[in-house]
Amino acid sequence: MAVPRFVFLDPDGTGACDWLYAVVEARTGVVYQQQYGGTACRQGQVEGFLVPLFGPDGLTALRELFEKHFRGAGTRNHAWPADERDRLRGAVGAIRYWASDGTSEQPHALRLDENRIRDADEAWVPVITPDGPAVLVWFNSD
Repeated sequence: MAVPRFVFLDPDGTGACDWLYAVVEARTGVVYQQQYGGTACRQGQVEGFLVPLFGPDGLTALRELFEKHFRGAGTRNHAWPADERDRLRGAVGAIRYWASDGTSEQPHALRLDENRIRDADEAWVPVITPDGPAVLVWFNSD
């Protein structure tokens, strides 16, 4: 078995703060690591492949929810009442994932993975893509 490779997204925090990716879970031997959870500074990792995304309205909504509403303190073990869950679901749904079969591309809205919502935190949200389960990641505000 090959030795896994680790890629830390924005390791020194000096990258631009408008990036947005999905790491689709798959056995690739590449493990992406991410600091998330605002000032809680949690560390996550997921094996798979990285898909760049574009969704400025969704990213803005995510940042407003996690940085302003939750004050950048993270949401570990948060109960996610209906109104907050709706805000998160709407922000995620505003982001498009372009699926490709090698000859054509189609945009699809991301979906919040409701079965893993307890794992949702700033810069780390479980989602469903046309290619399978993934984690939506972006610049952590800490």
